Amino acid sequence: LRTAIRCDDPVLFLEHKLLYRSARGRVPAGHYTLPIGRARIAREGQDLTLVTYGALCRIALDAADKLSKVGIEIEVIDVQSLLPFDIRGMIVESLKKTNRVLFVDEDVPGGTTAYMRQEVIEKQGGYFHLDSPARTLSGKAHRPAYGSDGDYWSKPNAETIFDAVYE
Repeated sequence: LRTAIRCDDPVLFLEHKLLYRSARGRVPAGHYTLPIGRARIAREGQDLTLVTYGALCRIALDAADKLSKVGIEIEVIDVQSLLPFDIRGMIVESLKKTNRVLFVDEDVPGGTTAYMRQEVIEKQGGYFHLDSPARTLSGKAHRPAYGSDGDYWSKPNAETIFDAVYE
C-alpha cells in the first residue's frame, strides 16, 4: 500500500480479506515498500514452478509441504502484482530450472490464470523451457455458495493443487 501511495502513476490496490488474520512472520522495522512488478520466490523447489498470488500463496505453500512428503519439491512464486507483471522474468528463470509450470488462481477459468500463462509462456518465452504443457488451475465456472463449503468446492485448495501437480 505504501508503494501505491508513493507511486506517481494511477494504482489499483486490492487486498484479499482472508489475508487480514493470516499474516505470520517477521515484519521489517520502520517504513518499507515492496517494488511493484517484481515477483518473489515463496518456496524453493526443482520439480515444478507454481505461480499464484494473494490468499492462494498460503494454500499453495500448504500443498507444497504435502507434495514434499511424497518426494515432489515445487517452487512457489508469488507474483505480487499483475500489472506490471514479473518485470524481472523470475518465473521464466524458475522454468529453466523446473521445466514445468502450474498457474493457480481462484478466478473463473480463462481469467487471471490465462493472463499469467500468456504473459509467461508467450510474451516472456517460457514455452522454450517446458518439458510438459503449461497447466492452469482456476476456480470453477460458477459463483461459489455462501460459506466455507462453497469455497471448498469452487476454489482451488491444497488437495486440488496436490492432485494437479501430482498428475
